[in-house]
Amino acid sequence: MSESTFYRRFRMEIDLRRVDVRVPSLPVGYFWNHWHSDLLERHADAKYYSFQNELDSKVFPCLGELSGCHRLMSEIAAQSSFLSETTWLLSHQSAGDRRIHDVGTIQGIAHTSMVGAVQNVGVIPSHRRLGLGRTLVLKALYGFQQLGIPRVSLEVTADNEPAVELYRKLGFQIVRTMYRNVEPRAAEML
Repeated sequence: MSESTFYRRFRMEIDLRRVDVRVPSLPVGYFWNHWHSDLLERHADAKYYSFQNELDSKVFPCLGELSGCHRLMSEIAAQSSFLSETTWLLSHQSAGDRRIHDVGTIQGIAHTSMVGAVQNVGVIPSHRRLGLGRTLVLKALYGFQQLGIPRVSLEVTADNEPAVELYRKLGFQIVRTMYRNVEPRAAEML
């Protein structure tokens, strides 16, 4: 029988009263899709393709399954604290190509009128290293700031060093360290 695995996670916060959030321009061919319930499946698909083979799919197994991402996205969107102003789908269309590819997703919720939370920042691997993750976070933070929510938190797996560094550069600070216990799946125990 396998033992549980513990993953160290950080809760990070930013005080939006102390920063001037500016959303950079997107690279050529990329564009924003503002939240609409018709985009729920596309958000879920982008989430799945962003996380399926990543560390976070071990920490949160639902992120490694398409059905799990659809269920998670439905649960986030159904919350009374869900904020459409902080929820974005990032898409790409190459010149001469009629197909649109969804390449990134982010969602936001409000814990209270004073504290919001970023949920599941994801960029599919073939579109990384273009600053899209940074731009997604800034787009969501701008939405929180426009809504008058002064503090925003997020959680990140400590071993995801690029994400931790990105959030630090944007002004997030670690306010809490937590440990998530992940039980081995039944199939892995056989």
